[in-house]
Amino acid sequence: MNKVQYVIVFLPACNEEESIDKVIRSIPRSFHPWVEVDVLVIDDGSTDRTVAVAREAGAKFIIRKERNEGLGAAVRTGLKKAYELGADIAVMIDADNEYPAEEIPELLAPIFRGEADYTMGSRFLGTIKGMRLHRRLGNYFFTLLQSIVLGKWIHDGQSGMRAFSRQAMEHAEIIHDYNYAQVLTLNLVRKGFRVQEVPIHYRVRTTGQSFIRFGAYVGSVLPAIYLELRRPVRMVCVDPTAHLLDDEPILMKKVNDL
Repeated sequence: MNKVQYVIVFLPACNEEESIDKVIRSIPRSFHPWVEVDVLVIDDGSTDRTVAVAREAGAKFIIRKERNEGLGAAVRTGLKKAYELGADIAVMIDADNEYPAEEIPELLAPIFRGEADYTMGSRFLGTIKGMRLHRRLGNYFFTLLQSIVLGKWIHDGQSGMRAFSRQAMEHAEIIHDYNYAQVLTLNLVRKGFRVQEVPIHYRVRTTGQSFIRFGAYVGSVLPAIYLELRRPVRMVCVDPTAHLLDDEPILMKKVNDL
């Protein structure tokens, strides 16, 4: 028998007043009769109208940090708050409108089918038209490194669109504040969580500016990967039936178009 699945979509955001409205309004709310959706914004020390715009666009929950703590810290806060609010599943999506919020149902589908506990929207399995060469090469490098370490092929290790089962939310650990992408996946896979990539349509950022710089990324992320691999972790007994839905009316309607 179906159980209502409460999904919280959270957006880490810093000075994204020009794009966050569109992202929030694009999040599907009624794509399945047994799924309820709310939006949480983690404002990471914005100095513009990000918070006001997010509230006007329909964000139900907003956490406002007085100073910028970093993307890793914001994602950590989002996962913790979504868990505390009772979410069955949490979805993280960047607030810059590069990732297709309207494709969140497809991101959730493997979890609802009991096939995965943690999913990532993959631009390289979907579309990457317009991505700048240096960003593409950086993504290739870090994704290859991650795949070698995991012993599992990953296509898009830096994706800013991910979904987490309740167990994954509870046990996810991000050990540094600058970023989260590599260490979070390493942490969850090492604990026994099943990861699956879902093709998505990437679009080039048209407003704002990414804070990621290759040199800073290398200097921050490589040591964090090393520390994560050195840390002992305890395997989790994963419940593959926790979020099963008996039917999926429109969850996969766009995947075949990719």
